[in-house]
Amino acid sequence: MESVHSRSYREPNDTVTIDHAVLITIARAAALNIEGVVRLGSVPNTLERVLGRSYTAEGLYLTVEGESVTVEVFLIVDARHNLRQVSLKVQEDINRTMLQYVGMKVQAVNVHIEDVLFEHEG
Repeated sequence: MESVHSRSYREPNDTVTIDHAVLITIARAAALNIEGVVRLGSVPNTLERVLGRSYTAEGLYLTVEGESVTVEVFLIVDARHNLRQVSLKVQEDINRTMLQYVGMKVQAVNVHIEDVLFEHEG
């Protein structure tokens, strides 16, 4: 009986396509995973109109160029946390998870804090 071995190889015409919705899901999960992030904000309407090759979802828009991505994330943050530290952690986590899950280089993660909540329901 012949055994079947699993091999990884790539043929010249093979392609892998990752839908932009997957990238948005990864970025959203990474941002919401950070302590101090209450929820995602909203992308300003003016930005949505200007972005022709970008992908927009609640609180996020992504620009994909080749094998790299730029992420704009709009946040509502708990005021009990240091806003700068929360922003840095969001940047680090989005960068790490994009590389880990899809192997894409992140050109930039730009964090926009739209509001802070001094009291919120947990």
